[in-house]
Amino acid sequence: MKELQLHSTFVEYQLDELPKEEQELVEMAIEATDRSYANYSKFHVGAALLLENGKMMIGCNQENAAFPAGICAERSAIFAAGAQYPNVAVKTIAIAARDPKGELTVDPVSPCGICRQVMIETETRFSQPIRILLYGRNRILAMNGIRHLMPLSFTEF
Repeated sequence: MKELQLHSTFVEYQLDELPKEEQELVEMAIEATDRSYANYSKFHVGAALLLENGKMMIGCNQENAAFPAGICAERSAIFAAGAQYPNVAVKTIAIAARDPKGELTVDPVSPCGICRQVMIETETRFSQPIRILLYGRNRILAMNGIRHLMPLSFTEF
């Protein structure tokens, strides 16, 4: 038997400590939470992407009574980018959420497993990691690549 360890690296920021472009992306993710349709969970999530070509796009979760017919914010943004800019890599994604009371979450919220796998596939497709910004009112966690959240995956570079 051999014990292995997996390590993840996160950097903690306050919003004003991020570069202006990333601050804008976080603000767009926060605004996208207002476009969410979360009639069932009452958990509104927004995502904003920065593409390699400089374009910024948003996504938000969309729920449906016929679960799991809805879609998460991260996937709605990534899939929209893929449809509009199929050969352009995702450089950065920012994710924000509102709780059932409508308040922005105190702590950062991380992507679900399906979204993590979609991000891995996107990183693999373009052979580069995506910078991830997870927003919470108390702090923003940043990492360079989804493998910091999901080190074991179906796909490898």
